[in-house]
Amino acid sequence: MTDPSITLYRLQACPYCERVVRVLDRLGLDYRSRYVEPMHSERNVVKRVSGTRSVPAIVDEATGVTMSESANIVAYLERTYGDAGAEEDADDAASAAGGV
Repeated sequence: MTDPSITLYRLQACPYCERVVRVLDRLGLDYRSRYVEPMHSERNVVKRVSGTRSVPAIVDEATGVTMSESANIVAYLERTYGDAGAEEDADDAASAAGGV
């Protein structure tokens, strides 16, 4: 079994983090949770990977994307792994094959 390509940096009971967790679960994505220090000034691991101490933050090794802010993460996940992403892939394949 391989490690998930997505790592989520989060806090316990953080509503913004839970929003991202709900989307990851709904999309059926495997991910690794890394719980970080509650004290903002001590979240050095998050700062090293994302450039900010804000959570939630994700690192998606499959696409090379690192980002924070729950709204941005949710939009990225939907666009990349959601049904809209699958439809765009199908449209691209149809266009390449001379279709739509």
